Amino acid sequence: MLKIEKLNVSVDNKKILNGLSLEIKPGEVHAVMGPNGSGKSTLAYTLAGHPKYKVESGKIYIDKNEIQEMSPDERANLGLFLAMQYPVAVPGLTTFSFLWQIYKNRNKNKTKVVEFRNWLRKQSEVLSLNSELLNRGLNDGFSGGEKKKLEILQMIVSSPKYIILDEIDSGLDVDALKKIAQTVAKIAKEMNIGVLLITHYSRILDYVKADWVHIMREGKMVESGGADLVIKIEKEGYEVSKK
Repeated sequence: MLKIEKLNVSVDNKKILNGLSLEIKPGEVHAVMGPNGSGKSTLAYTLAGHPKYKVESGKIYIDKNEIQEMSPDERANLGLFLAMQYPVAVPGLTTFSFLWQIYKNRNKNKTKVVEFRNWLRKQSEVLSLNSELLNRGLNDGFSGGEKKKLEILQMIVSSPKYIILDEIDSGLDVDALKKIAQTVAKIAKEMNIGVLLITHYSRILDYVKADWVHIMREGKMVESGGADLVIKIEKEGYEVSKK
């Protein structure tokens, strides 16, 4: 279980998260929505261990491991994966080499590099990601959609227990959104992965069925429910969460 208990977080001495609590069980999909400035991305980066985000109090657990003092790589090794809103480019580091190192670290088997390359190409095809991009620098010159698809390919390679999708739908056309969302939904179900899906828009939830929908405001979860909550927000806006 990914468990957050009464989390208070500040950024540059400004408090952003205010006593936030949340539990995500393996196989569950939790969608977090809310207006700009409500703390959604702060939650994502805090969970991932970004040093800019200071945990003032509260606890975060992955299964029985308390992680708020752990480094990002330690959290990743416990099975936490963050698909970023704006993936960075790393010229000079080939995408294939990057993914091969991740795979070797996460899988202590004797898979040969040729076998991995063939498997990776098949996974790329599932995402409609041109396999030629695997030979280029990581995200170097990639389009926005290609970067987002590569994040999902990295997720597949990493075999995580819990994934955080931070507005991965932003800037995507309809076809790319559908392909990415359906792949996430399929992989999460097959691998029993817990999903924290942060989004501004409900359209991604047409392809990824959320078990829970949470509305976030001023660093807190102010309302939780099922798919009907999304319909309510679409009709009345986020102001309804103040009522």
